[in-house]
Amino acid sequence: MNLATSLEKVKGVGPKTAGDFALAGLRSVNDLISFLPRTHEDFSEVVRIADIHPGKMTIKARCEKITTRPVRRGLRITTATLVDDSGKLNAVWFNQPYRTTQLAKADEEFYFSGEFEFNYNKYQLTNPSAEKVSDMPVQTDRLLPVYRSIKGLKSQLVRKILAELRPLITMLPETLPPEIVASEGLLSRSDAILGMHFPKTASDIAKARERLAFEELFELLLASQLNKQDNAKLTGWHIPFEQPVVAGFVKQLPFELTGAQRRAAWEIIQDFEHAVPMNRLLQGDVGSGKTVVAGLAARQAASHGFQAALMAPTEILANQHAETLASLLEPFGLRVGLLTGSVKGTARKTLYEQIAEGGVDVVVGTHALIQETVQFHKLGFVVIDEQHRFGVKQRQELLKKSKHMPHLLAMTATPIPRSLALTVYGELDISVLNELPRGRKPIATKIWSPNSRAQLYELMDVELKAGRQGYVICSLIDDNPDNEVKSVETEYKLLRQGPFKHRTIGLLHGKLKSSEKEAIMHQFSTGRLDMLVSTTVVEVGVDVPNATVMLIENADRFGLSQLHQLRGRVGRSTYQSYCYLMMSDSSKPTRRLREIEKSNDGFYLAEVDLTLRGPGEIYGHAQHGALNLQVATLADTKLIARAQKQAKRFVATGDNLLQYKQLAAQVEKYQRLTTLN
Repeated sequence: MNLATSLEKVKGVGPKTAGDFALAGLRSVNDLISFLPRTHEDFSEVVRIADIHPGKMTIKARCEKITTRPVRRGLRITTATLVDDSGKLNAVWFNQPYRTTQLAKADEEFYFSGEFEFNYNKYQLTNPSAEKVSDMPVQTDRLLPVYRSIKGLKSQLVRKILAELRPLITMLPETLPPEIVASEGLLSRSDAILGMHFPKTASDIAKARERLAFEELFELLLASQLNKQDNAKLTGWHIPFEQPVVAGFVKQLPFELTGAQRRAAWEIIQDFEHAVPMNRLLQGDVGSGKTVVAGLAARQAASHGFQAALMAPTEILANQHAETLASLLEPFGLRVGLLTGSVKGTARKTLYEQIAEGGVDVVVGTHALIQETVQFHKLGFVVIDEQHRFGVKQRQELLKKSKHMPHLLAMTATPIPRSLALTVYGELDISVLNELPRGRKPIATKIWSPNSRAQLYELMDVELKAGRQGYVICSLIDDNPDNEVKSVETEYKLLRQGPFKHRTIGLLHGKLKSSEKEAIMHQFSTGRLDMLVSTTVVEVGVDVPNATVMLIENADRFGLSQLHQLRGRVGRSTYQSYCYLMMSDSSKPTRRLREIEKSNDGFYLAEVDLTLRGPGEIYGHAQHGALNLQVATLADTKLIARAQKQAKRFVATGDNLLQYKQLAAQVEKYQRLTTLN
């Protein structure tokens, strides 16, 4: 038997069991060994019900009575009475109705492990796990691995088959260079896998997690270092610094650049002068002025005959960028073109010709830019806005439209935590815009209960009466009878017929035609609409300085990063702005709502978001695929620093990666996943 052996050939795995594993994506011995526990339950200290006290507790008991009832749409509560020889205890589960079937036999004993706390005016065991005593392995310790239940896969089944594979696990080959394992004081890979699946103590788990987390981070960081090394071998366009050109651009601006904008622009200008193509990420909080920095760089490139291309993820955002760049660059005789799906027929054909002949200096567009029919005359500078929304292939297609590798500036309005910048974006040079333009005031943010809706509407109307404008954000387009979330259509009708019937209101969502979206946004930006009821299509890029108030319905259903992005649509002038977060119900606000209520600092909120939600939200699963970090957390800055040091040393010494087959395969995958080249 080896790692590639099919699970069907393992003792104890029949056709049905093999089918269960296959449904969960586990087909080989290696698949199962690599399927790590999501947590471990400590059954080493089991207390009697009579001796229970607040905190994490484990009891051995029977279920005397159990019921499930709907409390409101989307929430079902299961309540049970648990008994042992010393007394009785209440347990409660939220949205786990299957517990009724699981605990149906009154004479069956279970280990229940959960938080014993005071809730709903009484003490109870909250959301405890439940393991049949008869399913527990025969071992003196009770540190039991708990696995993700994919497609109904049971933890006890995973544990049973892994016990058969234990001898093979002890012989697993090392995947990291031995000198790194030794210098970092790490467990061998086999001991780490054993420590996860068969721990005897909490220390076993901690050491195993350290080793496996280090390996995951090392793979990711090594991929970034190798990408950076590859980028350094490329030949790019040389764009010399023209001081009068840059000074003239800055002088004609109707505002003063912030210190952060000046630093970022200078870093880009210096990169232009190098033979190696720029590979830079410009990250700045909402409203920090990234487009102006990109415009300055485009002006510099155009002074030497180079074209610039800016690719945005939505037509609304592309239109916004085109308008901004035209106002910045056309006074100098530069021509800005807009290429989106809405540009058709003769206009599209003419634009293609102008781009190919050099008649357009800056082309702003959506995915339309990467079509084969788009040929540039001399593309020297590429800007990818909200770059995490584009796939690697899409970025590469745009970069290929130049004889030499063009300089690349990736922009994001989602502030990236330092740990994520070091790992996922480790190959990039990073510029940070952490200052807001002069005169901007912090946005006043407040959580509201639905019970106070009438009072909130009055506050919003005060702003509209003063000549300002507002947004109301909803998360769905159509009503769903099985979902409480307000739809944008329903909200639009409700506000028009009710509290804001004396106001002009527009409706915006992703299902509208491009021309309809443009018309609505034009009406709103020119002040012909008092209020815009919208989905999250306004999350990025929409810039209406007169809009000072935003209501986000069902705010507890949104992620922290998205809430901050949405909030950034107001506060774009010297007027005081307000963001109101309406809860779905009158329950206690979540931590992310409390965090965004107290802070306007996107970089702080990004760190919190990473802790609460993981890297997927920021990194963009849909475009890049999962990072597949089973153990490592990108919030562990100390371990990241250790892994980064070893990755740099590995590259510097020229060690042969191919002698470590498994490591090489993972690194190659991450190189493809994260590269911007």
